[in-house]
Amino acid sequence: MLRAKRALAYRIKSLADTALTDPHVKSTARAGLLARLRDNLGSTPRSLARGLGDLLLGPRALDARLIEDIESSLLAADVGMETTTFLVDALSRRISRHELADARAAYEALRQEMLGIVQPVARPLTVGNQRPFVIMAVGVNGVGKTTTLAKLTHRLKAQGKDTMLVAADTFRAAAIEQLKTWGERLAVPVIAQHTGADAAAVCHDALGAAVARGVDVLIVDTAGRQHTHAGLMDELKKIRRVINKARPDAPHEVLLVLDASTGQNALSQLKHFNEAIGVTGIALAKLDGTAKGGILLAIAKQTGMPIRFVGIGEELEDLQEFTAPEFVNALLPARE
Repeated sequence: MLRAKRALAYRIKSLADTALTDPHVKSTARAGLLARLRDNLGSTPRSLARGLGDLLLGPRALDARLIEDIESSLLAADVGMETTTFLVDALSRRISRHELADARAAYEALRQEMLGIVQPVARPLTVGNQRPFVIMAVGVNGVGKTTTLAKLTHRLKAQGKDTMLVAADTFRAAAIEQLKTWGERLAVPVIAQHTGADAAAVCHDALGAAVARGVDVLIVDTAGRQHTHAGLMDELKKIRRVINKARPDAPHEVLLVLDASTGQNALSQLKHFNEAIGVTGIALAKLDGTAKGGILLAIAKQTGMPIRFVGIGEELEDLQEFTAPEFVNALLPARE
């Protein structure tokens, strides 16, 4: 069993080292991720790319009817009323000033407006010099938080960061076991106690262990919380207070994991978690064929919150650093 674990750890390290040192492998992998993101965002029958492609790449007049159809397509893609109104108004102004010659020009103008919305929030997670750099991950049940953290751990290991996981979801035995399984697979230590243990106390002990071992990054996996449940949110506040008391500059990142397929409800989750514990970054999971992608535009426009990562699949490599041009190109492909 020990030999098998070592072999798996060596295999993961070898693959990561290859990706980091071989420019061709790295660029090919990046291109593959972009292609998959584009396929995901364009795979649903009511995807934004399909809807607007049909509207704006044909012989359509730049009139009020076209604007209404664009508005409907944006709303159907989970862009939301506020952001949709902003985009439609911007497009209408350009049409009224005769800046756009045809529907194809309107398509490109819409792409540029979207890029202007998401570019400011494309801020990668930067692990500082603090040791350990503490990441506290939060989110409601079922968003894919623990799996996202496993993918993040894989990324950090590939960057040479010594990482430790904390099983602070002490309400469910299955959650603790899931994180331990990921720890074995990734060959990283997991600090855990028994089911029902005080989650804040687990985090306190984990901080001590991380300092003693000199790890670079400590990732805290908290229990899934319904954002409208005050008692459960209070427990998250307690965890944050304990971490901050032990290390006054920590947590250094409060990462909220959102499920892209939940649509506008993601905005409500972000609002409640931010008010309770101060979110500093977002990982948008499950941005696959079940999600229309527009919710990311809504989050960017209405909150300005940094979007660190997007999840585009189930594999460890499928947590992609959010890049604004790549997202817009996947959502609305550039046309010749």
